[in-house]
Amino acid sequence: MAFGPIKFVNDKTNELKKKVGDEKVIVATSGGVDSMACAILAHKAIRENLIVLYLDNGLMREGESEEVNGYFTKFGIEMQTWDVKERFFEALKGKTDPEEKRISFRDVFYRTLRQAIKSYSAHYLIQGTIATDIVETQKGIKTQHNVLSQIGINPANYGLKILEPLKELYKPQVKLVAKHLGLPMKVYERKPFPGPALATRIIGEVVPERVEKIRIATKILDDTIRERKAFQVLAVLFSDRATGMIDGKRVYGDVIAIRAVESKDAITAKPCRISWTRLEKIRDRILAEVPGVVKVLYDITPKPPSTIEYI
Repeated sequence: MAFGPIKFVNDKTNELKKKVGDEKVIVATSGGVDSMACAILAHKAIRENLIVLYLDNGLMREGESEEVNGYFTKFGIEMQTWDVKERFFEALKGKTDPEEKRISFRDVFYRTLRQAIKSYSAHYLIQGTIATDIVETQKGIKTQHNVLSQIGINPANYGLKILEPLKELYKPQVKLVAKHLGLPMKVYERKPFPGPALATRIIGEVVPERVEKIRIATKILDDTIRERKAFQVLAVLFSDRATGMIDGKRVYGDVIAIRAVESKDAITAKPCRISWTRLEKIRDRILAEVPGVVKVLYDITPKPPSTIEYI
């Protein structure tokens, strides 16, 4: 049977109303379609008892905070923003192992939300976990920051009661829900963006200077690769450095890889065939605008054996 977003939204709205009652609820949101759709769905069900919380962790895309706030304003929702950059960078300090970084992000994420639950006297946390997040975490492919109970971690350890209305859906279904809820095409057709944000686009230690480099590169890709067939588009900053020439002098500079893939469900993916002319334009902008970069690569690896993200 084909998925029906109208029935899904009606069923989940009623389900949330019955579950939550008159309790206050926090929904954790970012600029991604999963959490945005989840927030609007929760608002439809809970209204004045919902607190929409955005954690400004220092790892988001350029202009993300302002853009997300603008979307919620159009729905008459007042978004609460917490500046928590320092605690996230402190949690990631010195860490280079991909799983260790993801687990550290998860830990500070939920400890921050525990603080928010207490601050707002809320009873539940609603989050936009989807089926792919659960599958990849359970299979040990990579730890998604928003998966707990499905891998045996009791949310009560963080003082939380978690509701996940989208956990049975894959990305194409989430997009249909987002569209039905009235979110603009720019949101529901936006490329997936991981919860740990730009931290997943940096191999090695995550520090503000390296985040800023990949933030610039990400903006360049957002400006230049807009094909609908591209399921995911990202830039990655390597930890290794390479020999290069800047201003006629030999230097050891940064290496950035570009990745663009086609996929229906994020379980498998194949690289997009981007024209050489387009790749040259992207290369030239990255070399000109991202300080210290001496090599730009294009990743043509499918999933599997690769994952879509690098960590």
